[in-house]
Amino acid sequence: MTDTSAEHPPMEQVRSYLMDLQDRICLALETADGEARFVEDAWSRAGGGGGRTRVLTGGALLEQGGVNFSHVHGDQLPPAATKARPELAGRAFQALGVSLVMHPMNPHVPTAHANVRYFEAAAPGAETVWWFGGGFDLTPYYPVTEDVVHWHQVASDICWPYGEAVYPRYKKWCDDYFYNRHRQEARGVGGLFFDDLNEWGFERSFGFMKAVGNGFLDAYLPIVERRKTTAWTEAQRDFQLYRRGRYVEFNLVYDRGTLFGLQSGGRTESILMSLPPQVHWRYNWQPEPNSSEAELTDYFLQPKNWLALA
Repeated sequence: MTDTSAEHPPMEQVRSYLMDLQDRICLALETADGEARFVEDAWSRAGGGGGRTRVLTGGALLEQGGVNFSHVHGDQLPPAATKARPELAGRAFQALGVSLVMHPMNPHVPTAHANVRYFEAAAPGAETVWWFGGGFDLTPYYPVTEDVVHWHQVASDICWPYGEAVYPRYKKWCDDYFYNRHRQEARGVGGLFFDDLNEWGFERSFGFMKAVGNGFLDAYLPIVERRKTTAWTEAQRDFQLYRRGRYVEFNLVYDRGTLFGLQSGGRTESILMSLPPQVHWRYNWQPEPNSSEAELTDYFLQPKNWLALA
């Protein structure tokens, strides 16, 4: 990662965008749900900063969804933020971000996650280092190729103005990151993941983060509208709850955002908002061969060039 810390960005510009993004996403998802509303819970952090958590439960579309804004600061970066850059250990930090997770009731509507974030790390006598990160990924239970292709087409369109190599790079990073190594299985069908971004300079890097944040609704809402009225059975609902267990395993074992929040003394209720309200686990359960449930892991959870199927 190239250090462009001399271009110290205006913190308020990033904060203003992120708070507006939270507002816009909440409004759009309330409209799509058509029944429930987000409830806001403002909070402060003892070590510095705070945020506003918004959660929707029991909707016509969403069993539970959350959209969080946070702006926290402290005297020392947590280990989750310095694992890849040990030279920043011990630095004071500021971290801003919006993160969201949607858990629909209907098994035919995928779970979706997105996050965009900004960090600064400062130390006496040293230049401030800053970077952006984020992305979005999709976790379907009964996926449709049309939907997965659409999701990746939006991701590709977001990346295209920044160079033809950007989408393949950040798609692979997403495939590699959202992977349950103990299961040897992808969490979902991927999307985009990027971190430590500052080599383009502040304006271009910030522009890319905004494109990813703004693009989430373009990627997700058409899938929601196509699938939210699809009839489902109790057996399909049961499979959805079983597969949600793999989502929980990833978030609690591997997810760097979860680890950062907990290590930095963040608000536990807001951090674990990403977990689904109902989950089933079974010992060594296996789907019937050639079933729709088997197709999920045998085909859709195998990383591939989805755009080649368009």
